Amino acid sequence: MSTAVRQAVTVGFLALGTVLLGISFRIEPGSAWFYPSALALAATWAVGAFASGPVPLGKRGPVLPLLVGAGLAGVFVLGALVVREIPLLEDQVAAVTAYAVRGSGPLVFAVTLLTGAGEELFFRGAVYARVPERPVIGSTLVYALVTVATGNAALVLAAALLGLVVGLVRQRSGGVLAPAITHMTWSLVMLLALPALF
Repeated sequence: MSTAVRQAVTVGFLALGTVLLGISFRIEPGSAWFYPSALALAATWAVGAFASGPVPLGKRGPVLPLLVGAGLAGVFVLGALVVREIPLLEDQVAAVTAYAVRGSGPLVFAVTLLTGAGEELFFRGAVYARVPERPVIGSTLVYALVTVATGNAALVLAAALLGLVVGLVRQRSGGVLAPAITHMTWSLVMLLALPALF
């Protein structure tokens, strides 16, 4: 597959994923429609990653990525204590945690893990590969810009910081497996901790 074709495939899946992300976050929390929408989004990111070209796994040691994910989650939990004092951001975070609070526990956990893995396959796989110069910054910017489709400022800020960290993990590990572990660890801690704070 030529570079031009890979670029076109990546852009096509990027556009489709952005639309699906926007749709997912306009579905009422607790609605049964949220789950197929979110799973379709995770599948779009994963299929898009593999359709765009080879996806390197990189080094496979899970300990460091787990620790980075847990450490980043700790930073976010501390940050949440500050965010609670800013009405606009508090409302934005509460809008996201509503999906966990009103949703079905096992389904929310499954969607959280699959979405984190799918995002890393695509953004630290396909997008990272399409930005040969400064791929950490490039993939982070694209990730944050796509998150604008949610209409949620708190999620865009979270995507920027998370994207930067997992981008650095991707750079160090040489593949998508380590950032996927970091992302899923972070997501699970956020899923458990934020509803209690908001």
